[in-house]
Amino acid sequence: MFDTLSDRLAATFKNLRGKGRLSEADIDATAREIRIALLEADVALPVVRSFIKQVKERAAGAEVSKALNPAQQVIKIVNEELVGILGGETRQLRFAKRPPTVIMLAGLQGAGKTTLAGKLGQWLKGKGHSPLLVACDLQRPNAVNQLSVVAERAGVGVYAPEPGNGVGDPVQVAKDSLEYARSKQYDVVVVDTAGRLGIDEEMMRQAADIRDAVSPDEILFVVDAMIGQDAVNTAEAFRDGVGFDGVVLSKLDGDARGGAALSIAQVTGRQIMFASNGEKLDDFDAFHPDRMASRILGMGDVLSLIEKAEQTFSQQEAEKMAAKLAKGPKEFTLDDFLAQMEQVRKMGSLSKLLGMMPGMGQMKDQINNLDERDVDRTAAIIKSMTPGERHDPTIINGSRRARIARGSGVDVSAVKNLVERFFEARKMMSRMAQGGGIPGMPGMPGMPGMGGGKKKGKPQKKAKGKRRSGNPMKRREEEQAAAERRAAGGGAFGLPGAGESEESFELPKEFKDLLPPK
Repeated sequence: MFDTLSDRLAATFKNLRGKGRLSEADIDATAREIRIALLEADVALPVVRSFIKQVKERAAGAEVSKALNPAQQVIKIVNEELVGILGGETRQLRFAKRPPTVIMLAGLQGAGKTTLAGKLGQWLKGKGHSPLLVACDLQRPNAVNQLSVVAERAGVGVYAPEPGNGVGDPVQVAKDSLEYARSKQYDVVVVDTAGRLGIDEEMMRQAADIRDAVSPDEILFVVDAMIGQDAVNTAEAFRDGVGFDGVVLSKLDGDARGGAALSIAQVTGRQIMFASNGEKLDDFDAFHPDRMASRILGMGDVLSLIEKAEQTFSQQEAEKMAAKLAKGPKEFTLDDFLAQMEQVRKMGSLSKLLGMMPGMGQMKDQINNLDERDVDRTAAIIKSMTPGERHDPTIINGSRRARIARGSGVDVSAVKNLVERFFEARKMMSRMAQGGGIPGMPGMPGMPGMGGGKKKGKPQKKAKGKRRSGNPMKRREEEQAAAERRAAGGGAFGLPGAGESEESFELPKEFKDLLPPK
């Protein structure tokens, strides 16, 4: 959703890199470009004005003029101001002192409230709670049936005493659900309410009646992130008419410009608490303003990536695998390789995972064109092997390759390529586990296992530093180019800097071998 905004901001900051100091004209030009980028992203005009004012004031102050790298300091200021308009600190759910905690969902029809109720239920279940979904949308056709199906998929309880489709009293259902939750020992009640195509008096009255009947601990307003500025107008009307405590953004994976996400917290004074970014029930998480700002600026989201990994991989299994790799490469089999691959798949879409890594903003096209089915094809090849072949792939000869290819529905060359890639991956992983560093990465002095030590019998030659030109003009150009590379943050680990094109980006051979064949 924020790709266009991210690209515009990256192009703006690229013009600042390499400058030893920033003039007032530089700051004005940067502020103008940021203003255009935000307006094109459909951010509300009052929010844009406030944002640009803060950036200009801080950029013209001492924190930039006295900084060693003024360009990076401006990027830091923009990052902090983005965090501010996205709500500042992460807002947590408030739970009742005496269960059940009541969470009421409200919003327009089509915003995705019913699906989001299931996502929230599954998220709460993962946090150790016992949620109950309550069907109070008795007007939309099949809304009750949809909530029941979603609750079953999420593995949570559902209370739906009325058939819906215009039959039943939603206020009475909401009241009765609290007693039902207490009797069945549910500690969280999620009330799904009816919406309309637009804000009207009937919807407001019904929402207010349900609010008064159950006294919710949290009222969450569900907003479709793809409808732009209308989302902000609707949120303001609902805040004034019924009131809400927090915002949930749905359809954050859409291709809209993202202005609602950047405007709604600032305009309504209510923080974004959750974000839904896909159709699956686990495409849902708490909203972290600092992490979202980092993604917008192309810095990745390592913390969310780590959290996903911690939820998927058990510490015991990780330690067991590390011990196996440390014994030697032959201990790591194709069964282990398949298990690791399936664990990564549980973390979610590969393209989304790669998008969370710093520096991957330069490879958006490649990541978007990634074929997720390549992982399934690899799994099919491995599962078509015998236990002996998976344990010792060296025994796979021509006839065995032909049999495996027929069993998995691929070409013989695909089987051959997989085995070769596996051997390369095993060698690299074993070397890393034993402290040998990443193959192909230059040795780093003072770092154990990174290739910086002496080899037996071969005295190391002292590396020559890069010669500086004797021409003052040429030397100045070289130093400026080096400063730009350092500011871009690329090159050290094989990732492209902001000033390099993605066409010039080249993965090391060992990493290329891990990728599925095109």
